[in-house]
Amino acid sequence: MAYNLKEAMKKPNRLASGHRMCAGCGAPVAVNAILRGLKPEDHAVIGSATGCLEVSTFIYPYTAWRDSFVHSAFENAGATVAGAEACYKAMKRKGKLPEDEHTKFIAFGGDGGTYDIGLQSLSGAMERGHDMVYVCYDNGAYMNTGIQRSSATPRFADTTTSPSGKVVPGKQQKRKDLTEVMAGHHLPYVAQTAPYGNFSDITTKAEKAIYTEGACFMNVLAPCPRGWGYPTENLMELCKLAVDTCYWPLYEIIDGRYVVNYKPKNKVPVAEWLKLQKRFAHLFKPGNEWMIEELQKEVDEKWERLLELEAITNKAE
Repeated sequence: MAYNLKEAMKKPNRLASGHRMCAGCGAPVAVNAILRGLKPEDHAVIGSATGCLEVSTFIYPYTAWRDSFVHSAFENAGATVAGAEACYKAMKRKGKLPEDEHTKFIAFGGDGGTYDIGLQSLSGAMERGHDMVYVCYDNGAYMNTGIQRSSATPRFADTTTSPSGKVVPGKQQKRKDLTEVMAGHHLPYVAQTAPYGNFSDITTKAEKAIYTEGACFMNVLAPCPRGWGYPTENLMELCKLAVDTCYWPLYEIIDGRYVVNYKPKNKVPVAEWLKLQKRFAHLFKPGNEWMIEELQKEVDEKWERLLELEAITNKAE
């Protein structure tokens, strides 16, 4: 589908201004870009796991959401929105809702509430095939509760529960690849994206996900100035570098077929992305070069594997 920036910008923000998200946070930028994928005439039921997005946009009796909103616990956003979708279908069958009424169902969760605590609920909703979209805004740690490491936290990152020091240089484990975990659920549509460039990628993918029948998943990079340690004005530069280094590739999986949406002509070294973040400052101290080399190797291997998957699955077509 063609993306028209002017037309997209004419759509009203469904997440109103005046919320209490931090300046320079990627989450509200990503949420508004995703909600622009909705048709103006369609209503949405939106659920959100406990986290930065929820606590900062829905402070009773005030809300920044222009659509119906449900606050779920950390662990059950997937089940909550799946239940609302099942109820909606039942009411439609019984004639309790008008035939021309169209409601879409979207769940949002941070990486703590998605990769970790909410994974069981998410997996169940996806496996059952509910007509909904689950969106993970991935900021790489439990930012709302004190910047603790999550399974989305990159290797060697400094967090309050994986502090860098003389003995242990930050988080020791590689980050979980949740996009690929969701691909293993055989969904009709899976996408990885970021608030990047003219927002064509994120909004186009959101529209595809919202209007593809069945369970769909989106993993969205959402930098956090407090947890990552960067000046607020560097949000978009960090998103761009994450994509240009191939740390966060832009791709989609359509009925099992991989499509890499952006292939940088000149792949940027991952060090250029790392050095803008305080959580990786220790990597640039003398004697720690091996950590940058390890991360570069990891990024390169995953990028090559992604290109292989694209070639294999498109050949099968």
